[in-house]
Amino acid sequence: MPTRARSRDVRGLVLLDKPGGLTSNRALQRVKHLFQAAKAGHTGSLDPLATGMLPICFGAATSVCAYLLDARKAYRVVAFLGVATDTGDADGTVVATSERAAPDADAVAAALARFEGPIEQVPPMYSALKQGGVRLYELARRGVSVPRAARSVVIESLRLEAYRWPELALTVRCSKGTYVRTLVEDVAAALGTLGHVRELRRLYVDPFVDEPMVDLATLEASAAEGGLAALDRRLLPLDRALPEWPAVPVSAAGAECLAHGQAVAADPEWPLGRVKVYAPAGDLLALGEVSTDRRLVPLRVFGR
Repeated sequence: MPTRARSRDVRGLVLLDKPGGLTSNRALQRVKHLFQAAKAGHTGSLDPLATGMLPICFGAATSVCAYLLDARKAYRVVAFLGVATDTGDADGTVVATSERAAPDADAVAAALARFEGPIEQVPPMYSALKQGGVRLYELARRGVSVPRAARSVVIESLRLEAYRWPELALTVRCSKGTYVRTLVEDVAAALGTLGHVRELRRLYVDPFVDEPMVDLATLEASAAEGGLAALDRRLLPLDRALPEWPAVPVSAAGAECLAHGQAVAADPEWPLGRVKVYAPAGDLLALGEVSTDRRLVPLRVFGR
């Protein structure tokens, strides 16, 4: 029987270009296996149909996942109008069609303008939200539909890229919690028709607007050619996920206190609020918060 590879403490992030046809969790498990990582997580699920940026965090970097869940995201979506599916995308079963005449370009532009800014969205039944401890998609698969409260989201921009009936191509920049499938259905309804997502690609997750992604095939080739060392060279440092957090240095004595979960006196020049804390050697030591009484309180300390 072959010996199972031992897991190891991997630290950092990989910006995976998730392929279509794979769940986010399955993509995570494949990457985790390649890196032989003891701990890994992803930030913000993508539907199986969707492709694009899926940040995967390893080891200590998983502690920043919660902050990335709140991040702004951008997508390119191709909507197919005139047809509705039970899931809101092309993976679902057609449940209704519309014979409404194709709207003209002016009507499309006017409808899109209505959805920019703060809006209310009702989450789809095919989502991972829970009601009564049960995932909504599990209820949907049983043919059960339950009321869902509308949620506030922000569509920062909704740009028309191409329109040729029945396809509508858009780029969307939006806040956390936005369901692009629901947005497409709502835009279609505003046009007096039906619609579903035919293609969806996540272009980026803040703050990784200009960072390149890496696909599974490239990671697998790196592993085959250079082993774990080659994979590790593809890791981004975990502090790359928090570029807007101010960086503050601490002394060796301060680092020792923080490593034991103890607050230390904050320098008068340090800003209030959340900060990245660096040890004398330049390594990221902790995430902390400078309080109004000028104390640096550790929020998350990383092993050295």
